[in-house]
Amino acid sequence: MKRVIPVLSIIFVVSVFFTVMAYSAEPEYVGVKKCKMCHKGASKGEQYEIWSQSKHAKAFETLQSEKALQIAKEKGLSKPPSESPECLKCHVTGHNDPNAKFAASFDKTQGVQCEACHGPGSLYKKKSIMKDRAKAIEMGMKDIKVDDGSAEKQCRQCHNEESPTYKEFNFQERWEQIKHYRPKE
Repeated sequence: MKRVIPVLSIIFVVSVFFTVMAYSAEPEYVGVKKCKMCHKGASKGEQYEIWSQSKHAKAFETLQSEKALQIAKEKGLSKPPSESPECLKCHVTGHNDPNAKFAASFDKTQGVQCEACHGPGSLYKKKSIMKDRAKAIEMGMKDIKVDDGSAEKQCRQCHNEESPTYKEFNFQERWEQIKHYRPKE
């Protein structure tokens, strides 16, 4: 019995340590390829497919176009658009975050990815967490909704008059192009 108590104490301390480490870790961007594994196909509302066909998926790619180069020149940018912070802040997910916030799986050339709206996913990406929305939010997933205005507020961080190619932004119209609800199970 005397040996059991120290062993149990050690097990308890180790389990508390790893629990604290899991909850205190800084979330990292993992990239759309990690999201795709669970968010594709009809049973998931074609979420990945909707994103992959959207302009968001091509956002970084557009910075390499002749039109983007011309706009950068007109604006007097010192670097090409695909390297300019003024452009990257809206064309690459998490551009203003430090490099330590990006997992090796993240690929900036994938443009405006899931985590641009939903937040860095390393802590909430596990299926066991994602099955419980409250737990996913607790682990860092942004709680954005259309009906409370938080989705529109998120969109307007980039879709605003600061953009050199700004066109009037009608949230409801644009939401229809990218909405990606998961079907009720």
